Amino acid sequence: MSYSIPKSSNNFLIVSKDDFRDWKTINDTIMGGKSQATCKVTSDGLLLKGEIVEEGGGFISSRSPLFTPSLNLSSFQGIKLEIDGGGRTLKFGISFNATFGMSRLVSGALKWVMTFPTNDKGFSSVNIPFNSLEPTVRAKRVFFPVRFDSSCINQFQILYSKFGQPGELNSEFKPGPISIAIRSINAYI
Repeated sequence: MSYSIPKSSNNFLIVSKDDFRDWKTINDTIMGGKSQATCKVTSDGLLLKGEIVEEGGGFISSRSPLFTPSLNLSSFQGIKLEIDGGGRTLKFGISFNATFGMSRLVSGALKWVMTFPTNDKGFSSVNIPFNSLEPTVRAKRVFFPVRFDSSCINQFQILYSKFGQPGELNSEFKPGPISIAIRSINAYI
């Protein structure tokens, strides 16, 4: 992936249209569910489109390839998404290469997430502050002490799920057809 800093901006462009080509779909079928979705690059960016089935799982997602080297976003406050979610409450997840403490022990399964609403029509501009992310392992709340580290981010994931914040259900969840478009992902100051 290539990264560029737009001139006269407080944003660092991380992912734009062409950078989505290596993103992969992960659906609830990995745990026995029946939801189906695919992702592809379009003129608007990444399109994640499919059918959500609540029984046996209830989620679809797409995630980036591992960033090599990891992204050091420690001088930024968070991530800004340009996303069309069709009025649904979505979830954004971040993984990082943990090198210390309890985070290192569960680093492969640990995700840092935040749910957010989207506009009914058109693209939403959504800020995901790093200090609002919550640790989770497979949609369950993490109770042991962990600390988010924005200096070694190695993957992003966008999800639509019947699960919201860790340990909670998504009160806005509805099964059926879904279409999500991500135009860009930036880090903001």
